Amino acid sequence: MAAKYKIIAQLLKDEFISLRNSENYRLPTEKDLCKRFGVSRETVRHALSELLEEGLIKSRQGSGYFIPAYKSASSKLIAVIVTFEDEYIFPTVLHDMQSVLESSGYKIQVYSTLNRISAEREILQTLLNHPVGGILAEGSKTALPNPNEDLYIELKNQGTPIVFFQGISRGLQSSIPYVIDDNYAGGYNLASYLINKGYKNLGGIFKSDDIQGLERYSGMMHAIKDRGLPLPDKSICWFDTNQRTHMIDEKSGKMLNDFLEDRLNRCDAVICYNDEISYHLIKLMKSLGRSIPEDIAIVSFDNSYFSRISPVPITSMWHNKHRIGLEASNLLLQLIQGKTIKSKILPWELITRNSG
Repeated sequence: MAAKYKIIAQLLKDEFISLRNSENYRLPTEKDLCKRFGVSRETVRHALSELLEEGLIKSRQGSGYFIPAYKSASSKLIAVIVTFEDEYIFPTVLHDMQSVLESSGYKIQVYSTLNRISAEREILQTLLNHPVGGILAEGSKTALPNPNEDLYIELKNQGTPIVFFQGISRGLQSSIPYVIDDNYAGGYNLASYLINKGYKNLGGIFKSDDIQGLERYSGMMHAIKDRGLPLPDKSICWFDTNQRTHMIDEKSGKMLNDFLEDRLNRCDAVICYNDEISYHLIKLMKSLGRSIPEDIAIVSFDNSYFSRISPVPITSMWHNKHRIGLEASNLLLQLIQGKTIKSKILPWELITRNSG
């Protein structure tokens, strides 16, 4: 049987759902709660402490406990925090979010961090000072420790519903819900697909400062290990946010050229972080007179328009039944309604084309 304080905490949570539109509703005093539930003050304080930790109530010196206010001029505004507004997959993600949220009467305000921790912090401070009805956030530099975790927790404790999508730092995964891709399985399945087709010398190009890149790399390496093949340390290429432009620069393409000469020259297949990288690698290979997939197979993630306009159509992972913008928006709406939600990890599906 659950401890008394947990039972009391859950009873209060159930009551809060009907009070979410009340402006700074004040809870009964500890003395009144002791009388109501027939328990000691220590038990009541334990229950209230649990609610404080979950951000469901807040305390004010000398005034007791309150449910944070949810009613404001901006209660129908949803902040969408992204790394790059111009990233090729974002229009689809935003369209899906708008279709879900606007049908429920919400409007969207988009903020771009350019994958910079400093910009993310400025945005979060703005939202703390000007609360909104909810936040959909793509974390910045999610492969690295994030000094902005404190602001996300403060927003949550202030009563702002938050759902992360695509990327979330590890320090927040236990406290804020998220919708992310199963990137480890994606990397594992892509590598297994190539190995089953007879490719033995795999290489990869991955992004180093976002968690997606690390997990895709991890899945690929474990698939290679499980098949008893040598781990390709010398055939792994890493790039970060600041280097992305240099890698896809069609005028020079020096970084991608260097990768090809120094790291990928032994490979018969390459897994790329996304379709954008695959597209530019295929164009480079074609300009050098290399045949795809005869000389080298190239596969990736996203199944975007890059995979279709490429000189050689790209074999790529995609989401058929579950799209991240739809899933994240629906979770946020449930959270706003006071429902208990669980994070989601979305499975990839493989679309095979001519590149591998």
